Amino acid sequence: MKPERIWLDFILKEWLLFASCTGLIFTSLYFRHLPSWSISELEVLFILFTLFVVVKGLENSGLILKVSQGIEEGKFIPLKLVVTTFFLSMVVTNDIALIVMVPLTLMLRTKRKDVIIILEALSANAGSSLMPFGNPQNLFIYWYYGIKPEKFIITIAPFSLLFLILFVLISLAIKTDTGQKISRIMVKISFTSYIYGILFVIVILTALRVLPIAAGFLVIIYAFIFDRKSLRIDYALLFCFFCFFGLATNMKILLSSTLESSRHVFLFSAISSQFMSNVPATLLFAKFTTQWRALLWGVNVGGFGNLVGSLANLIAYKLYITHKETNNNGLFTIKFLIFGYAMFLLGIGLYWVIEASL
Repeated sequence: MKPERIWLDFILKEWLLFASCTGLIFTSLYFRHLPSWSISELEVLFILFTLFVVVKGLENSGLILKVSQGIEEGKFIPLKLVVTTFFLSMVVTNDIALIVMVPLTLMLRTKRKDVIIILEALSANAGSSLMPFGNPQNLFIYWYYGIKPEKFIITIAPFSLLFLILFVLISLAIKTDTGQKISRIMVKISFTSYIYGILFVIVILTALRVLPIAAGFLVIIYAFIFDRKSLRIDYALLFCFFCFFGLATNMKILLSSTLESSRHVFLFSAISSQFMSNVPATLLFAKFTTQWRALLWGVNVGGFGNLVGSLANLIAYKLYITHKETNNNGLFTIKFLIFGYAMFLLGIGLYWVIEASL
C-alpha cells in the first residue's frame, strides 16, 4: 500500500483525534489562554488507561470470548446485551460498562452488531443517569449542589425509565438470526483471566473511590512485567479525552454571566454537550447557575446526539471502528448519528412536557 494511502486511512480512522487537537490549539491561540487540566481530570484519564489494559488482558485470556459464546445461546441476544449494559452502567458508570460490553459484543458471531453497539452506548448513557455515581457529570452535580439521593433519583427517573422501555422495544425488534447453526470454537481460558478479574475489581473500586487512585498502578506493574500485549490499547482515544478536557477550560472564557432560566440552562447545557461533551459542559455551567434539575437533565440528554456528546459514545465508537473485523466505519457513524439525534430530540421533548406539567 502506498504511503499516501496509509496516511489517508489513518486520518479517516482517527479524525476525532485530529479534530480535538485542532480545537484545543485553535481556542488556545484565539483566546490567548494556555489550557489547564485538573487533578480529577488526570485521574479520570489514569482510570480509563487501567481499564483499557484490564479489558485487553481479559480479551487476550479468552474469557470475553467464552462469555460471548454463552450469550449467543438462546434468543433475544440484543435484548440481553442492551439491558445488561443499562443496569451495569448504574453500578460501574457508563464508561466502564461499555469498556466491558462492547468488546464482548464484538466477539459475537451475529448480525447487526453495529446497531447493537449503538444501542449499548445509548442505554449506558440512559442507565447511568439514574444514579448519582452512574457517570461523572451526575457525581459532580450531586456533590456540588448537595442533593439528597432520593431527590436526585426522582428528578431524573422519568428520563432513565422512558428510554429503558424504548430500548427494550427496539432490541426486541432487531433480528440477529443468521439462519444457520454456528460452529463453536473451543476456548481455553488461561490462568491470567483470574488475575485480570481481580485487577478489574480493583479498578472498579478505584473508580468508585473505595480504593486510592494509586491502586491502579498494580495493573500497570503486572502488565509491564508479565503481559505486555495487554498494553496495546487505543492510546489515540485517551489523547482525545486529554484534548477535550483542555478544550473545556478554554471554552469557560465564553461564559461570564449567570444563567437562572431553567429552560435556558437545560437547552444550553444539552447543546453545549454536542461540542465539548457533557462532563466538561457540566463543569462549565455549574459555575453559572443554581438550576441543578435543568442542568442534570440537560447534560444527560446531551449525552445523546453526536459522538462528542458523551465520553461513553467515544469509547463505543472507537472500540468498534478499531476492531479488526469491522469495515463499515462510515455507515456506522451515520447510524450512530441518526439514532443519537433521534434520542436527543426525544429527550428535549420529554423535558418540555415534564416542566410544563410542574
